[in-house]
Amino acid sequence: MGLQKTSFIKKQEGSSESYGAEGKLPEKTTEKNGRDFKMLFPTITMGLIAGILILVGYLKGGGQHIIGLRTAGNMTIQILPLLVCAFTVAGMAQVLIPHEILARWIGAESGIRGIMIGAVAGGFAPGGPYVSLPIAAALLRSGASVGPMVAFLTGWSLWAVGRLPMEVGIMGWKFTLIRLACTFFFPPLAGIIANRFFSNFI
Repeated sequence: MGLQKTSFIKKQEGSSESYGAEGKLPEKTTEKNGRDFKMLFPTITMGLIAGILILVGYLKGGGQHIIGLRTAGNMTIQILPLLVCAFTVAGMAQVLIPHEILARWIGAESGIRGIMIGAVAGGFAPGGPYVSLPIAAALLRSGASVGPMVAFLTGWSLWAVGRLPMEVGIMGWKFTLIRLACTFFFPPLAGIIANRFFSNFI
């Protein structure tokens, strides 16, 4: 009897410690362990590739490494404002869009409706990958399902409504219609496949 009472007291003490000093449950972190380091490997890889290319340019002579670095600097100056705006939109989307709305419209329970919303939104998304990828990443971290986000990026890549006038002007409207007819069902299909086979991977 005394042994049972002692073990009961120890259980009570252990449970009270788990609630903290103020009797509240400790806050759970929403970020996974190691998330801060997920860009480390791609960064190191690209850094090594860049260093090797600079070395190759230097060894070839003629100041090609200097020309390449100047070109890279000009591209950075041109793209940097767009990057800042895109990452601002992505960051604010994570903060301002309620989780309940994301779950209802493009979450795991949204089904084919969420996939179609993702595909259409991707088709109308402006800009290049510097805009679409940060937005998709922000929505995915905020609770969007993998299917709608796959449909979003596939729709951005294949439908590209903002690119259609240029495509019609350069390739002609017949070719543009043929391309759209051949790729029209791929964004929703890609989202369905992602939801069906890879919903638990992320």
